[in-house]
Amino acid sequence: MAGVEPATRFSRERRNAMPIYEYECAPCLVIYEVRQGMSDPPLATCPRCKEPVARIMSAPNVNRYNFSSPTEAKYAKVTPREEIAKERELQKVYERIWLPPPVKHNPWDE
Repeated sequence: MAGVEPATRFSRERRNAMPIYEYECAPCLVIYEVRQGMSDPPLATCPRCKEPVARIMSAPNVNRYNFSSPTEAKYAKVTPREEIAKERELQKVYERIWLPPPVKHNPWDE
């Protein structure tokens, strides 16, 4: 938006944003995500089977830095040196856990 201060634009976008509510339909084994205003009446029946639905608690979206995934957010603060050190440490653990012990004799020579 040309000519609009970023803070003003952000607050306008926040005012127009609507929360996403999740509803569970037990007979259909489906969870619906419904975007609706806070003053809108809750969804009462499943659009598919017309049975009652229950609104379920869901995690809030607190993505303040616009990361596309939790992993990206985690690694955003890691320096390359720290990442290499962590990879070396994990490689040692993987070798200890996943690699079988070396064969000390040939079982076919008996």
